[in-house]
Amino acid sequence: MRPVPQLHACVTGLNRSRSGQNCDRHPLRRECRAVQAALCLAALLLSGCTAKQETPPRTPPEVKVAEVIQQDIPIYQEWIAQLNGSNNAQITPRVDGYLIKRDYQNGFFVKKGQLLYEIDPRPSEVALDQAKANVALAVANASQADANVARDRPLAAQNAIPQKQLDTDMASQAASKAQLDAAKATMAQSKLNLSWTRVYSPISGIAGLSIAQVGDLVGTSTNMTTVSQVNPIWAYFSISESSFLSRANTFFLVISGHKVSSPAVEFVQANGMPYPQKGEIILVNRQIASQTGTIQLAAQFPNSKAVLRPGGFGRVRFQTSLNKAALLIPQEAVIEVQSIYQVVVVNSDNRAIFRPVKVGDKVGTNWIVTEGLKPGERVIVEGFMKVRENTPVTPKPYIAETAQE
Repeated sequence: MRPVPQLHACVTGLNRSRSGQNCDRHPLRRECRAVQAALCLAALLLSGCTAKQETPPRTPPEVKVAEVIQQDIPIYQEWIAQLNGSNNAQITPRVDGYLIKRDYQNGFFVKKGQLLYEIDPRPSEVALDQAKANVALAVANASQADANVARDRPLAAQNAIPQKQLDTDMASQAASKAQLDAAKATMAQSKLNLSWTRVYSPISGIAGLSIAQVGDLVGTSTNMTTVSQVNPIWAYFSISESSFLSRANTFFLVISGHKVSSPAVEFVQANGMPYPQKGEIILVNRQIASQTGTIQLAAQFPNSKAVLRPGGFGRVRFQTSLNKAALLIPQEAVIEVQSIYQVVVVNSDNRAIFRPVKVGDKVGTNWIVTEGLKPGERVIVEGFMKVRENTPVTPKPYIAETAQE
């Protein structure tokens, strides 16, 4: 170990003090040695305090940067939508009676013309038998009237009977014919009533839960169930009047009976997953609602597997415009404080510069910047909390998570 210069000088000075006298020969040699040790210790402490420690220079913090990208970006808009069948048939009986049988399973597919319900047919059968009897009676009366006219016509021509008798016979003949027609119409109605005791599905679709139960007295005002045609299925949504007027040609118009082509419409389901098949706009309502200032539209989607069901909610999404030469940066690079946006730009000298910007729509994981940046500039995506204004940095390329996957 090398001797400490301060300690050596201290000892040498003390030994030479007091006009060259030695401490060992001094009468107060113990006190002299104590003073010598204290002075040496003080010299060491003072030398330690005044010595300067050299610290290594700090390296610039490492940050992840991404370049400002310029490209054409399609702009999409979304609206809340509710699904409904393209055709919803409410099953209502046409005759009154007691329900004796349900012939379908709740929630299952039914075909057009498939039997759904059976109502007690006996009252209708009795009414039909009575109508048939009335027709037979009317036929007999008509035959008798025809015979009377045939008999009395030549007699009246020979003045054998009064002309009034022939007129009465002819009136009775006409009345009998009218009664026969009425009886036949009543019989036809009775046949219809009997046929209506068996209720069939008017369309193909999904039959809902049966509201009417076996044993219930049903009538022409009873909603027994609903059958919905779900392939295709419709998604209804409403947009503001101003949005419609500004993009009317994008949506759907009927001009001289011809339909303008619709953009491809996406449906985002309630769980956030996009429906795999695209649809098209097939309906724009005839009027704008005066209370809400919106107009209703409907988009049609193929639904062969009946994944989409009436009453379900989701979002319809389609392209409404194109933002040409838009500037894009990752959303993580934008710092938002009380609705004021800024980014940290790394200049050519690798120094951090805070800069206010204006942002537009979000596109995936990126954000459109409308003001404050130029194509090719570098912005800090990760690590801007480590820097201050004009701080030197060590930039590293930022790799998005999607690119890493």
